[in-house]
Amino acid sequence: MADERAVPADELESLYKEVAAADLQPLWTITEQLLTPTPQPKAVPWLWPAAVMRPLAERSIGLVPVGRGGERRVLSLANPGLGGRPYAAGTLWGAIQALGPHESAPAHRHTPGAIRFVLEGEGVSTTVDGDACEMRPGDLILTPAWNWHDHTNTGDAAMFWFDGLDLPMIEALDGIFFEPYPDLRQPVTGRNRSEELYAGAGGMTHGRVEDPLDPAPSPLLVYRWTETDAELGRLAARGDDPMVSLEFTNPRSGASVLPTLACAMHRLAPGRSTLPVRRSGNAVYVVHRGTGTTVIAGQGFEWGPGDMFVVPSWAPVEHLAHTSADLFTLSDTPVLRALGVYREQTLDTPQTVTGMFRP
Repeated sequence: MADERAVPADELESLYKEVAAADLQPLWTITEQLLTPTPQPKAVPWLWPAAVMRPLAERSIGLVPVGRGGERRVLSLANPGLGGRPYAAGTLWGAIQALGPHESAPAHRHTPGAIRFVLEGEGVSTTVDGDACEMRPGDLILTPAWNWHDHTNTGDAAMFWFDGLDLPMIEALDGIFFEPYPDLRQPVTGRNRSEELYAGAGGMTHGRVEDPLDPAPSPLLVYRWTETDAELGRLAARGDDPMVSLEFTNPRSGASVLPTLACAMHRLAPGRSTLPVRRSGNAVYVVHRGTGTTVIAGQGFEWGPGDMFVVPSWAPVEHLAHTSADLFTLSDTPVLRALGVYREQTLDTPQTVTGMFRP
């Protein structure tokens, strides 16, 4: 404290003991811990290689049944900085989910919102409130908060996809609710119905989302890779940028796809580097195709198809693609924008690489 009046040590010690006994804490001793100059996330930059995850997920198909109780065959990304918590970052859940041939994962609903980004496989549908949405590699599928959803594989091969949820955020808000459907599967009342109603009505933007305050999720439940690929191709052809990006949006309002989660796709040109950018809020990246290197807060990570990595809040991130590459991202940006605390800064010079992670 600035006031350096002489205070008897025994009296001050007595005060602190009585304050602690009353379940209080003196702010003047912890101000610098609470009000830091920049975000101090506990999550650390990290990469989970597909070469490690994919075989483990495949092995689990033969060893771990899918049914009530466990509900899903999922391997969650556990960031080493979070003390054993099954979260990719402080606000985001990320995972690889596996569904074997002719399996079904039971229907349920929960208040955390979720997205699926398909990595590999065919023949699986996610049914969301009766609408059976077919899943193919590169597709983005939404399961908004409190919507019934289940997964069914009618094919002869396994499917693997990335799961992203706002679960740690909703947990921090003490807002978790969960309910199993009365039966293992819900009735299918339509197939790809949301696409019939909303496909072609918008759903992507290559600029910043201007209206982050829509509390309703996108009515379009599936964003097809074929359309994403075509739009990225058009964006890349317009100029000579090292990276072009688009965010998936709610076709009704132009907001992010879910009130709490933003999903985007980035195409990197081979041999080109992006400038470092730091953003408030956390992001999980999933490599759809290509190879490259990403530097996060000075740490280099080499990546390839199926790898997943996390960029914690305010950590500078820059990318160098070795081949043409596409990266999917999940972030908590809508919440920060809605609360008026989102910040973004582009740095002028590349980072100094202090270490390199190679899977």
